[in-house]
Amino acid sequence: MLLCIAVSSCAVSPTGDKLYITNPNQHKLLILARDGSVLVTFSDPALAWPTGVNVTPSGQVLVCVGLYPNYYIIQLDSYSYS
Repeated sequence: MLLCIAVSSCAVSPTGDKLYITNPNQHKLLILARDGSVLVTFSDPALAWPTGVNVTPSGQVLVCVGLYPNYYIIQLDSYSYS
């Protein structure tokens, strides 16, 4: 059986103008505009198996990455991650 997961999780920015989508199979985070156009495709070795995404009220983007039992959280900003 072939299992293909295109979207693992999604979150909306506090202003409602951006949608953040994780794609664990391609190790990417996509940021879409309200009209569905792709604003940013974030791909990095640190983003291995992104399984969750959350945007805080202040706009911080937090991504849960990894595979069980080794999960960790990375915080993204406009220029990098930590």
